[in-house]
Amino acid sequence: MDLDAFRELLTPDGRRALAEAVDLVAAGTEPVTAVTTLRKAYSPALTSAALTQATLRRRAEAKFGADAAAMYFTPHGLEQATRAEVAAHRARRVTGPGPASGAAPRVLDVCCGIGGDLVALARAGCPVDAVDLDPLTAEVARANAAALGLPAPVRVRTADAAECDPSGYDLVFADPARRSARGRTFDPMAYSPAWPAVLELLARTRAACVKVAPGIPDEFIPDGAEAEWVSYKGEVKEAAIWAGTGCAGMKPGCRRATLLPSGSTLTPNGAEAVAGPVGRYLYEPDGAAVRAHLVAEVAEIVKGHLLDPRIAYITGDHAVATEWAACYEITDVMPFSLKRLRATLRERGVGNVTIKKRGSAVDIERLRKDLRLSGANSAVVALTRIGDRPYALLCHPAGPARARPPHRPSPEAEL
Repeated sequence: MDLDAFRELLTPDGRRALAEAVDLVAAGTEPVTAVTTLRKAYSPALTSAALTQATLRRRAEAKFGADAAAMYFTPHGLEQATRAEVAAHRARRVTGPGPASGAAPRVLDVCCGIGGDLVALARAGCPVDAVDLDPLTAEVARANAAALGLPAPVRVRTADAAECDPSGYDLVFADPARRSARGRTFDPMAYSPAWPAVLELLARTRAACVKVAPGIPDEFIPDGAEAEWVSYKGEVKEAAIWAGTGCAGMKPGCRRATLLPSGSTLTPNGAEAVAGPVGRYLYEPDGAAVRAHLVAEVAEIVKGHLLDPRIAYITGDHAVATEWAACYEITDVMPFSLKRLRATLRERGVGNVTIKKRGSAVDIERLRKDLRLSGANSAVVALTRIGDRPYALLCHPAGPARARPPHRPSPEAEL
């Protein structure tokens, strides 16, 4: 879809074509039939643009909920766009307690993409000036701001983020593109704009927030900035680097983990991670806490310790309910052996197994095939390393009514 085709979608004919395309996609119409149907009334270019948008809107429901029905997208723009709940969390941090604390910050949104973050910022009351280097993407963001009837003023234009003047703004938000011609990139130096240009922009701002990939290497986090990892319903979605002043609760030099939709947050408290013997329960910390190097803090919450000082698995003898970790009751601890693991699972009648691993080189899909399981029961297998030896831990999700299994061997005997 090019810029002219997108602009045609915004005309009365384009809106009618899009509405018909949405109905066809919702009905599960075969693509060839949908094209044939629309071509009876609309040009090939408009037909293609309408069906593309209808399909993208359907996909966007997972990120944008009901808003997706009114929004516009590009394929790459949708892929990189921030989930609505994460963008709303970030906007709350930008605005702090709310209108009672004074006027909402004026935000410069560089690399605005299709506008997911500017929508959340404007809904939080922030006036937003947004730019994107790609004319089509900027046009889509402009259309989204208009379609959603945002309460704060939004202006969108085509411009290079590196050439923007941040003076006069209370905060700069940047979401550098993380795709190259070869696909998604995890190297900040391959972002667009590249990391040096992002840092140069930060140096000229009074406050800034930069959205980055969750796996950003520590050396790329500027001194004195806060790094926040955000998890939504147990899946790490992104990281953000906060710099400067004026952001609610920001702790310079801190690493933070945040869970959504609850909004719970965790920061360092001086806890120390120690290792010890296998206990009755295994805890798998949320990925945001792992990324933020806050596993020791999670261990403190569950009254546990690490299985191994280099691996983010926690164990303990107490079942502690917390949203910061999934809890499993351990039934068996064994040095890893395909033959022994297979025999034990078959003995227990396990036909459905969830395999997790940390610190293990085992190929999970290959192992699943090699186990050749059958049976009515389910189990969780956690593959890990304790000291220099690979281990398999058989578990079940912990529950308040679950009795202690009778077959669990002594961890001390195994280790």
